[in-house]
Amino acid sequence: MVTICRFPAVRPAPGEAQAIAAVPYDVVTAEEARAIIKKNPDSFLTVSRSDAELPDLPANDDKVYERAKTNFTALIASGRLKKDAQPGMYVYRIRQDGDTFLGLCCCLETEDYRTNKIRRHELTRYDKEEDRTRHIDAVQAHNGPVVLLYRDKDSLFSYIESLIAGSRKPDAEVTTPQGGIHQIFAVTDPKALDELERRFVGVANLYIADGHHRAKAAVNLADRKKAAGEKSDGEIGRFMGVLFAENRVKIHGYSRLLTDLGKYTPGSFLAELKKHYAVTPYGTVDGRGYNIKPQIARPEQYHVMHLYLGGTWYECTKPIDQNAGPIDVLDVSVLQKTVLEEMLGITDPRGDARLQYLGGARPVADLEKLVDEKKFQLAFAMQPVRVGTVLSIADAGGIMPPKSTWFEPKLLSGLVIHSFA
Repeated sequence: MVTICRFPAVRPAPGEAQAIAAVPYDVVTAEEARAIIKKNPDSFLTVSRSDAELPDLPANDDKVYERAKTNFTALIASGRLKKDAQPGMYVYRIRQDGDTFLGLCCCLETEDYRTNKIRRHELTRYDKEEDRTRHIDAVQAHNGPVVLLYRDKDSLFSYIESLIAGSRKPDAEVTTPQGGIHQIFAVTDPKALDELERRFVGVANLYIADGHHRAKAAVNLADRKKAAGEKSDGEIGRFMGVLFAENRVKIHGYSRLLTDLGKYTPGSFLAELKKHYAVTPYGTVDGRGYNIKPQIARPEQYHVMHLYLGGTWYECTKPIDQNAGPIDVLDVSVLQKTVLEEMLGITDPRGDARLQYLGGARPVADLEKLVDEKKFQLAFAMQPVRVGTVLSIADAGGIMPPKSTWFEPKLLSGLVIHSFA
């Protein structure tokens, strides 16, 4: 069983959430964050991306983390952020694009991560781990929630939903520029909190969907405190997560972009690609969509990806090897082996600068624009992986290739903060 914990959150004071809430730190560049902060100096990006305010310094300079601490302390001192008087949990509801997502915000034990009760499917990069470890140590808070999934037993989702049923108004509400609505409901009733804890006793594992680096950073910090003989239990031995039922989230594909074709021309690249895939012109693509619908019959029997090259979309298909393992059977694994490695010599998908990624919540038109403007030579739009596949791989201890999944919803920072100061 996993352990879920109550905590007294630091949250925006009434009327302040719209100004303070910000996109996650890792979905914007420092330049993009700087532009947002210029328009809105109250944005929580002043804390989560403090490097944006110090463009002349390396992103890992000590002063960057000191600036994050200063900005966070200032928000609290001004009364714009306030700590709840008593521990609780928080229902986080998102409405966007006709979908409603409902999660439970609580704290989780770093020990459950170490013992693999909290499971992951993705490797973390040391530089990103180290950045977030230093950040949360400086700020003395987890200000970006980890998104986790649970298998819905004991009617967990229905019970969480019942806690905000009826005419109850949210404690905080934020509307994003895209029209999404993010709402926070505090749960403080002792009986409701007891019942949440009781129901989660039946949950054997949680699965990280988004925030692998944030979770690992929290574990790193607790381990370092323990090694230094400092206090490492209690709140510092926990991290903040938002838990969603695994059958009530969405996954988009994660697109690949290439800066060059290596030794190939567009024509010779297509010719070589046809040795690995059946390649056919796709026709008109709905640029407003997030995923491209396969044209091939019975797509579940094929690896399917869509290539944009020279102003034309192509559908690339290859029969699935029924004897392939759970990692090798993934579309992104086949693309990595047959195209990126064998054709283009890209053996390090995490570090090769020729390969870039575009999150699945960006419309297909964005891929076309990047290629048409010659910023990239080609794009691969990938099909989404099934949620059940991700959980099965995590259960088996497998590691998926980088950027295999883009989970929805994406949560805002600054609405709920776990402080351990």
